[in-house]
Amino acid sequence: MALEALEREDELSNPLDRVERIAEAYDWAISRTDAREVTMEVSGGWSDMTISLNWRDDFEILHVAVSLEMKVPSTRRDEVAKLLARINEQLLVGHFDLWHTDGSLLFRNSLLLSGNAAANDAQCEALIRFAVDTCERYFPAVQFVVWAGQPAEQALESAMIDTWGEA
Repeated sequence: MALEALEREDELSNPLDRVERIAEAYDWAISRTDAREVTMEVSGGWSDMTISLNWRDDFEILHVAVSLEMKVPSTRRDEVAKLLARINEQLLVGHFDLWHTDGSLLFRNSLLLSGNAAANDAQCEALIRFAVDTCERYFPAVQFVVWAGQPAEQALESAMIDTWGEA
């Protein structure tokens, strides 16, 4: 759904106000903890995702972090780290992180709005959509490493096979 129709004449100075409208348009569960952070729950094809968006006045950045509903076991973290390095090489923007302390898997990206630039709905929607789509695209490769025990290279090749049609 394109959100150009939601653009208003009145400017929304905090991009999180726009994010709230986008979440409402998609009927995503959203929680605004304060003026600088919103959290959404989105169901993906492979996993549920928690999306946290933070507005940083000091850097004029809208930051998105997507947490996938999985913990990487300590025995597979080194191989998953290799996989994420290979994935990150392919990404034009954003990156995946693996927290070695608890095995959490995140995708992070930012929208830089330096010089008092104002975000529009299309930019905010694209930031969220790209994060969700990227997680959906690469999640199977992580599963291949974690649960099937595949090496990073093989898992990435297996996950990147594009299918046609429906079963």
